[in-house]
Amino acid sequence: MRIAVYPGSFDPITDGHLDVVRRASRVFDRVVVAVLGNPRKAPLLDADTRIAVIRAALASEPDLDGRIDVDAFDGLTVDFCHRTGAAFLVRGLRAIGDFEAELQLAHNNAVLAPDVDTVFFMTSLEHSYISSSLVKEIAQFGGDVRGMVPAAAAAALDERFPRPGDTAARS
Repeated sequence: MRIAVYPGSFDPITDGHLDVVRRASRVFDRVVVAVLGNPRKAPLLDADTRIAVIRAALASEPDLDGRIDVDAFDGLTVDFCHRTGAAFLVRGLRAIGDFEAELQLAHNNAVLAPDVDTVFFMTSLEHSYISSSLVKEIAQFGGDVRGMVPAAAAAALDERFPRPGDTAARS
């Protein structure tokens, strides 16, 4: 069985992340979306909320049912790969700037765990402009992010940053 880990903070998960999950699910038998629960960082959404949001987003995609797991981890990603039996790390790339940082991580991971290969997926063109950081900034200033994130992520952001006049966010 080919198992891959797709690690990230997913704070929040975006449509670009989901695009990578869908495409990775066609290549691997099982994909574990690994939510970094790093206590040294201060994410907007806590790990339990991020996991719930990801699970809700995946639940709306029946073709992914049973092939995608979601779990939290802390520490080295390659150690998490070993614990889950994954021989592959999945990483998404939006632009050339992502590639430089991801290549360095991939090389470091290869030194730490030569048995774990990194596989890069280019984010689809329609999602290439989306980043979690940008989504959080837009939401913080009252912008509508529903075209960039799954519904569960938009709801979590609306709860955190209610938009003026948006009664749905307050109910």
